[in-house]
Amino acid sequence: MARRYDCSDATDRKTGLREAAAAVRRGELVVLPTDTVYGIGADAFSREAVGGLLQAKGRGRGMPSPVLVGSPNTLHGLVTDFSEQAWELVDAFWPGALTLVARHQPSLTWDLGETRGTVAVRMPLHPVAIELLTEFGPMAVSSANLTGHPAPQTCDAAQEMLGDSVSVYLDGGHTPADVPSSIVDVTGPVPVLLRAGAVGAEQLREVVPDLEVAN
Repeated sequence: MARRYDCSDATDRKTGLREAAAAVRRGELVVLPTDTVYGIGADAFSREAVGGLLQAKGRGRGMPSPVLVGSPNTLHGLVTDFSEQAWELVDAFWPGALTLVARHQPSLTWDLGETRGTVAVRMPLHPVAIELLTEFGPMAVSSANLTGHPAPQTCDAAQEMLGDSVSVYLDGGHTPADVPSSIVDVTGPVPVLLRAGAVGAEQLREVVPDLEVAN
C-alpha cells in the first residue's frame, strides 16, 4: 500500500523524505513535486527500478527517462565532453526548467532506455525535490502520468493514475507550472534547442548566442 506524506508539515516532510529515499534504495518508485509537474522517480542506476518506472507509466524504452540531480557538481560524475557553453547554461538556468542532453560517462553502469550514449539531465527548482536528490543522489525521473494522459500538477492527480505502483508519494501542493522544461542538446559543437518549454529561445540566446533550433 502506497504511503503519502504532506510536505507542508515539517514533521511529515522529514519522515516522507526519509521514507522516499529508503524506498528508492530498495528499488521502489516514488512520486515527488518539481518546479514543472509531479515526477515519478527511481534509482537511475538500477535497471530493474528504471524498468519498473517505464512500466508504471506504460512507456517503452524508446522514450528513456531523464535524470534529475540535486547539485550541478553531480554532473562531473555523470557526463563527459561537457562544453563551456553547456556550463554557461547550467550557471544561468539551474536550478530551473532547463534539461540538457549530454554524453554520459561511458563507465556508468545504468540503463535508462535507448539513449545512444546520452543522458537528459536537469536540476529542478523545488526544495522537496532537491532535498530528496541530495539525500539519495541522481534519480531517473519522468512526469508522473500514464503515457497519453496530462502530466499532473497535484499529488492527487498523480496518485489517481499510478496508484500502488508507487511506494511513497510526497505531496508538495500544486506545482508552480504545467509548462515542461526546455530541452537543449549540448552533445555537438553548437547547442540545439530540441523542445521549447519554460525557458524560451531568446532567453537561451542571451547566454549562448549561437543556439540553433531543431526543425
